[in-house]
Amino acid sequence: MPWKQNYTISDTTSLADGALRWPGGAQCCVSLTVDLSQASSPAGITPADLKNSWSYFGLNEGLDLLLATLKRYGLRATFAVPAVIAAFMPDRIRAIQAAGHEIAAEGLKHEDTSQMSRAEEAARIEKAAAILQGITGQRPAGWYCLPRQRDGFAVGTISPNTVELLREAGFAYLGNGLADDIPHYWVTDYEKRTALLTMPYYYHYDDQWFCMFPLEGTGLEHPDMMFRNWAAEFRAQYRRGRQFHMTLHPQHIGWCSRLAMLEQFCEVMQGFPGLWNPTNAELAAHWQATHPAETHLRLEPSVWKDYPGSLS
Repeated sequence: MPWKQNYTISDTTSLADGALRWPGGAQCCVSLTVDLSQASSPAGITPADLKNSWSYFGLNEGLDLLLATLKRYGLRATFAVPAVIAAFMPDRIRAIQAAGHEIAAEGLKHEDTSQMSRAEEAARIEKAAAILQGITGQRPAGWYCLPRQRDGFAVGTISPNTVELLREAGFAYLGNGLADDIPHYWVTDYEKRTALLTMPYYYHYDDQWFCMFPLEGTGLEHPDMMFRNWAAEFRAQYRRGRQFHMTLHPQHIGWCSRLAMLEQFCEVMQGFPGLWNPTNAELAAHWQATHPAETHLRLEPSVWKDYPGSLS
């Protein structure tokens, strides 16, 4: 699948539990991503996507309620923001930043770049970064390729050039990868050992797969299962001293009953001392200083053998 393209050129070994070091001797890292995209298809955000009722709710009341909940529990998040959304609501984006959250890029329109030419994708990356920098005053450190609501891929899509282009554009990290439950290095050239730091993402800790109703009937409208997933994973990762991460969408989690469930989960976490809650930019800076690729990227030839016609 496109997500794996040019990734399995090498195999890496994850850090053992005892090798992880969090600031201040923290026991566990807790990171949150809030996805502000309203893209409904691989084409990315269209004017129609911003005119429907769930987008209006998500970018207004749902976002207000989610921000209030994060503030109430003292949590900071990284907001993945398509450039067109930032241009659509620049004052809101600046207010989110002023509240202590990070603004990261999520494409120009959160479009599928898997079939784009290298030159076109590079131009879009630069344009998106420039738009966000013009609004926030800071060039985004992170880039996201999260799944859209009507995508065929539950983990998002990239092109064969995306990760190398992000390196060339000076991004510190890619926001969503599947290869580990902690930050890890996405290798773009095995021989040269070039790589980009990548943050973990798993769709079973992403609210949209459990809360799409009433957007459409999916058979996945089970927020109680989402809560059980969150709680079980958090306790397991805390016990091991690793990282817990979840992804939230205001148009989904912003419903009152689901916010109550999020609050219940936040109260669960409050019972566990020694949590570190960084933005992903802060996490990337810590990881580069503590577990740099120069000393912690251990590569072996890939066990993956491709075959004609494979998209992987």
